[in-house]
Amino acid sequence: MSRNRDRLGTSSPQDNSPPQQALQENPGFAFVVPTEFVELPSGGRFYSENHPLHGQSTIEIKQMTAKEEDILTSRTLLKNGVAIDRVIQSLITDKRVNSDSLLVGDRNAILIAARVSGYGNDYNTTVNCPACAASQEYSFDLNNAHIHTGNDDSALSLTSNGDGTFTTTLPRTRVEVTFRLLNGNDEKAMVSQAENARKRNRPEQSVTSQIRSMVVSVNGDESSQALNYLIDNVPSLDARHLRACYKAAAPNVDLTQFFSCEECGHEQEMEVPLTADFFWPDR
Repeated sequence: MSRNRDRLGTSSPQDNSPPQQALQENPGFAFVVPTEFVELPSGGRFYSENHPLHGQSTIEIKQMTAKEEDILTSRTLLKNGVAIDRVIQSLITDKRVNSDSLLVGDRNAILIAARVSGYGNDYNTTVNCPACAASQEYSFDLNNAHIHTGNDDSALSLTSNGDGTFTTTLPRTRVEVTFRLLNGNDEKAMVSQAENARKRNRPEQSVTSQIRSMVVSVNGDESSQALNYLIDNVPSLDARHLRACYKAAAPNVDLTQFFSCEECGHEQEMEVPLTADFFWPDR
């Protein structure tokens, strides 16, 4: 694994003077919404050659406006679970880029950068102490987010295949599994499956749903029969290993920060919880 401890959002000087067309359309009143360049955890390495972000290390986004706040408060969009997708799509300046095609880690980088530019880097939210369960207000600094670029890992018997897929050997069954990285479409599909399960009063299958979405072959066999057999019978030890491999391989934003409980004094590294306060700090 590798980490880049530079700030997540990398801004480049922008020419913010109004374009001539805007001045003609809005005489006496025209301005351009500021933009910034966000470092992509993937570095563009895992997109196909025909994808606009193939080989691109950054993506340009505009800063949040009242338009994006409208999207985030739309009851219809929130109910349908597409508000965040619409916000990401609205922020991206290159309209060739479909937000659903972005890798999950790259989407997260955009959201965090947008939140910092829109509301600042201080993120105050309610957390529960892992030791005493006391609920308390805690402040996290989003500028301390780190980029995990993803990599192969010999300790996990994890190898990159150079085409956006990775291969590992499961420790218990010794089965060789090849998996891919998930994107926005995959994330939406898993959320939809969980919602359908809740509506039908059926247990959620978050673990098997993730495995089903990411695994592309078992011992070189890409058939649905092979994939379904693995999902239905994989031992917990192997499933945990597979999730650990995915976490190591997937480029993402690391929001782990130091937490100290004001009630019991417990201290540990904690993943920053992304709650409703994330985009609505004054709510």
